[in-house]
Amino acid sequence: MPELPEVEITRRGVEPLVVGRTICRVVLRTEKLRWPLDPELQVLLDGQAIRAVSRRAKYLLFHLEQGGLLLHLGMSGHLRVVDDSEPAGKHDHVDICFEDGTCLRMTDPRRFGALLWTDGDPSDHPLLAKLGPEPLSEAFDGDLLYRHSRRRSIAVKAFLLDQKTVVGVGNIYANESLFLANIRPDRPAGQISLNRYRILAAAIDRVLRLALEAGGTTLADFRQVDGRPGYFRQQLQVYGRAGSPCLTCGHKIVVVQQNQRSTFFCRHCQR
Repeated sequence: MPELPEVEITRRGVEPLVVGRTICRVVLRTEKLRWPLDPELQVLLDGQAIRAVSRRAKYLLFHLEQGGLLLHLGMSGHLRVVDDSEPAGKHDHVDICFEDGTCLRMTDPRRFGALLWTDGDPSDHPLLAKLGPEPLSEAFDGDLLYRHSRRRSIAVKAFLLDQKTVVGVGNIYANESLFLANIRPDRPAGQISLNRYRILAAAIDRVLRLALEAGGTTLADFRQVDGRPGYFRQQLQVYGRAGSPCLTCGHKIVVVQQNQRSTFFCRHCQR
């Protein structure tokens, strides 16, 4: 699934290509993705200009003159800005076309993504109301993790994946951050000290920023808006490296299942 860096890279790629453009046509090639598509989108969007594109957690928010859109890439979705005469592929489900002859095309092979209309500010949508802070914002730090973890027996990795704790970290970057902080992913969240949470928060910040600089992580279908892959996979320390030597100590990286997700770590370095 695209995680926060991949979604933010998509936002940065799309924004300069669509902001200020006026919508003239909407093409829906399916009735439903994760949730039903609003059949009135053509009427609602016609003649409106896109004012801004922002991100909250893993949602892209398109701010229009009136109302807005929430877009989620799901498991394997991606966006491209193409000429509106380019033939649609099998999994190209939505086109938002502009007066200049370009169109924003949403591709989603598994149909786990979403495109939702709201007549208010998309930042105020109910889906976003109970989300935790952004991990790259000033609202997020080790003190917050420590406070929210008290008396919690849940494993620290699952604690990080809870969107009420912090948004957008995701499985790949949780594995990498815990390795960088030398914390075992199965440690109970409530047993980790304030100092170690401060180290972990700094590790999350570092890992996400490095992923942004590298253009994201290419796992399965992720591509940047211009079609280039992300290169952070080449920098992964533990994720996907089960059986390989730890790059720090040489012991083998192990993999276990936590909440139906693969967890990679070094038994020697992480405690």
